[in-house]
Amino acid sequence: MSVARSAALFLVAALFEIGGAWLVWQGLREHRGWIWIGAGVVALGLYGVVATFQSDADFGRILAAYGGVFVAGSIAWGMVADGYRPDRYDITGALICLAGMAVIMYAPRAR
Repeated sequence: MSVARSAALFLVAALFEIGGAWLVWQGLREHRGWIWIGAGVVALGLYGVVATFQSDADFGRILAAYGGVFVAGSIAWGMVADGYRPDRYDITGALICLAGMAVIMYAPRAR
């Protein structure tokens, strides 16, 4: 699988997971109701489906690598959806997480 396809799958997974969690948050914490919560639950389920399309067969590696995308994506989502303004430590931490994701997922391995 190409790095570009794998990265695209990570981005789609992030949209579903972060978006799903945000919808549940909105439904419960912001009192928007059960439809928001239900949509969030569906999106979270779709996140799990998208993750299975990665070519690597090791669940732990996929989920660990995705963690870096989740961290950076959560900060980006907060900026867009909630007006969150990350500081330099947020950005540095997110970049470190993305670097870790790249090492875990794309480092050359003997197979």
